[in-house]
Amino acid sequence: MVLPDSEEIVTVDAMTLIDSTPGVISAWKIFAEEYKLGSHLPVVQKTHGRRLADTLKDETICNIQDTKLLDSEILRFEDLVIQGSPVALEGAIELLTQLDSHHDMRTRWTIVTSASRYYATQCIPKCKIPVPMSGFVTADDVSEGKPKPRPYLEGAKKLGIDVTKCLVIEDAPSGVQSGNSAGAKTLAVCTSHKREDFENFSEEIKRPTYIINDLTRVRVDWENDKIQLMIDTSRGPDGSAML
Repeated sequence: MVLPDSEEIVTVDAMTLIDSTPGVISAWKIFAEEYKLGSHLPVVQKTHGRRLADTLKDETICNIQDTKLLDSEILRFEDLVIQGSPVALEGAIELLTQLDSHHDMRTRWTIVTSASRYYATQCIPKCKIPVPMSGFVTADDVSEGKPKPRPYLEGAKKLGIDVTKCLVIEDAPSGVQSGNSAGAKTLAVCTSHKREDFENFSEEIKRPTYIINDLTRVRVDWENDKIQLMIDTSRGPDGSAML
């Protein structure tokens, strides 16, 4: 599948590029014990893709309302995640390197993350993920996090482009919802959630425009100086089409 010419701008969620699962699980295990949350695994699933500030303030989770304590706990949590040795997911570095290989494209993609600027500046270079020339949007840059549309609206604003011409690449339902609500096309990557999690959205939540198994299913080409994203939406080796 080739995206139409109108889909020329790419905004990517940082955690779609990076596997930080061991560190996240370890951090939530520690926080679950300290804040008496019970099993940490349901919290990991429930909070994936959301801003840590929103999660830790959530009355049903850690209920941290003191601003100074919240800031220090965000930093402590993110340090625990970094200590878990996050790595780039398969296909991530290749995809962004392809985007950066064309001079006109270097300012037409960005990273939008629910993590803080501290975490992004530490983790993205550590994983050898190319840093977008336009910079990136973090949890510190928005008043509302995913699943609200603000993060991807800010991403489009940073690129100076109409959000409806953007393709949002996400691995979390909350991120897909954020991209859809902003008015962008969305590409769901099934690296942290099952395909059914994206297929079976409720009527209130629009399903992603495209669904792929991993980032190796996306390839960047140029034709007449226009970007073309080649997307393999097949389910598996049998080649059965998803969309």
